[in-house]
Amino acid sequence: MNELEDVCRVPVRFSEIDSMRRVWHGSYVTYFEDGRESFGRHYPGIGYADIQASGLYAPLYDLHVKFYAPLEINDVAIIHTRYVYKPGARLDYSYHIYKESDQRLCAEGSTVQLFIDAEGKLMVDKPDYYEAWQRRYLFAEEISKFE
Repeated sequence: MNELEDVCRVPVRFSEIDSMRRVWHGSYVTYFEDGRESFGRHYPGIGYADIQASGLYAPLYDLHVKFYAPLEINDVAIIHTRYVYKPGARLDYSYHIYKESDQRLCAEGSTVQLFIDAEGKLMVDKPDYYEAWQRRYLFAEEISKFE
């Protein structure tokens, strides 16, 4: 199985700064989302536009964040987003956020999104397009061995 990771750069915006002149803790959730959006562009087929086009949704179910070092105004956050394979109708990611200037680890975390249908019901089986995406990016080497 292939390991899939995307890396993107996000400049710290003034609107993300708290009264201590550091990035407010809630902004890291937005950085995780920035990472997922970039990941979806890098590995097309499971981005937000793809999910919406399918008529399904994938809301956050679980979120974890650990903080190690602050980001401040004019810093650039380097967001490493890694897809974590789990069976079922879910999207799991892990994140590492570094400060570009010194490569210091500032935060790490994970998210789980669960697929729901247009009526809001939890899906047990993976959507067809998601299964095709997994075959294309995760299992491509294993499939080619049998062809």
